[in-house]
Amino acid sequence: MSTLDAEIARWSRHLRRNPAVADGDVEEMEAHLRDRVADLMAHGLDEDEAFLIAVKRMGSVDAIAREFAREHAERLWKQLVPPPAPSRVPGAELAVVLALAAGAALVSRAVAEALTPERAALCASLLVGPFLGAYFAWKRALSTDVTAVLVAVLVVTGTVVNSYPFDEDDATLVLAVLHLPVVVWFAVGVAYAGGDWRSHQQRMHFIRFTGEWVVYYTLLALGGGVLVALTMAAFEAIDVDASTVLVTWVLPMGAAGAVLVAAWLVEAKQAVIENIAPVLTAVFTPLTVLMLAAVLVAYATRPDLLAADRDLLILMAAILVLVLGLLLYAVSARDPLEPPRLSDTLQLVLVGLAIAVDAVVLVAMVARIAEFGPSANKVAALGLNLVVLVNLVRAAWLGAGFVRGHRPFADLERWQTTYLPAYPAWAAVVVLVLPPVFAFA
Repeated sequence: MSTLDAEIARWSRHLRRNPAVADGDVEEMEAHLRDRVADLMAHGLDEDEAFLIAVKRMGSVDAIAREFAREHAERLWKQLVPPPAPSRVPGAELAVVLALAAGAALVSRAVAEALTPERAALCASLLVGPFLGAYFAWKRALSTDVTAVLVAVLVVTGTVVNSYPFDEDDATLVLAVLHLPVVVWFAVGVAYAGGDWRSHQQRMHFIRFTGEWVVYYTLLALGGGVLVALTMAAFEAIDVDASTVLVTWVLPMGAAGAVLVAAWLVEAKQAVIENIAPVLTAVFTPLTVLMLAAVLVAYATRPDLLAADRDLLILMAAILVLVLGLLLYAVSARDPLEPPRLSDTLQLVLVGLAIAVDAVVLVAMVARIAEFGPSANKVAALGLNLVVLVNLVRAAWLGAGFVRGHRPFADLERWQTTYLPAYPAWAAVVVLVLPPVFAFA
């Protein structure tokens, strides 16, 4: 089957999913589609370009075909219509990225020299995030009004957080260090979306970008770590201690600059990484299912562990965040018009196990709070688990409907984009509200 035949077959399957459309109507519409494609190809268009235009034209006269064009055509053929760049000078974007990466590295290093390590860690995302936001503001030609709002949000957040009288051993300081990057990242997401943050499509693009950015940044970090280790070993071979320079200067500056470089790689190599995403989800979903199943079995035999070990509760919260990230990555990597497959059932099992683990953790957290009283760590962990639980329960309901053939996959995708603001909202509460509530302890 040719590529064109395969895509027309996919289009036809989408139409047949609607019980109001008879098979004869589908065959007639498919014939019209083929005629349109043939006519466009006769005028010199390539096969894929002709299919894209024909699908969009069919969508203008039929609501079901319009749904297909909206959900599928852009994702399938978006490489044919790349977003316009603000500059047509070859290499201009790379030059801008390298300049911003160098700026982020230098500013981060200069501030780190002037602050304690704890305060430097708190300010890290506030220092690097604006450079990444500036890259997207430049590339998306962000409006002045939206840019001003984002700058104001970051400035106000940074000013408030840095005015808090944290001590280096405060739990609220650690919580702020962990949650502030989430707030900054979603502010960057508004710039990534070109200011159109209300668009569910732009939110899904940002989810996809986040997953791909994590992949690239991890690869850069691993490669950079190996390079630094080899460099250190080479200098040690001639009795020269380069560890101070490498650890104090090169690694921190490289970590800051790599944030920009990874983002540029995602933008530049988007078509390649989209082929990696389904592979990663296919590998890690079954592994995570086995891990969660083993955890539940272990808790069934040792139920006292959760009631006794606070660190274990924090670890389980981290595992749930990992599961949530895997769910978002899987949703962003999937073609919403494909019929249910075994991988979707496996994904549903993963979400079900995560809900069970989350319920166990929540019971243990509530028990600890009732026994020992609330603290910043407990409230932050409890809130995070509740936020994740709401998402997982709804995702399980929608996923089950899709697997059973009662709902389109687009419902699950739309739920994830609708719920997305809940995460930066809770992170902002942890960063700005919990510290003064618990007296910065």
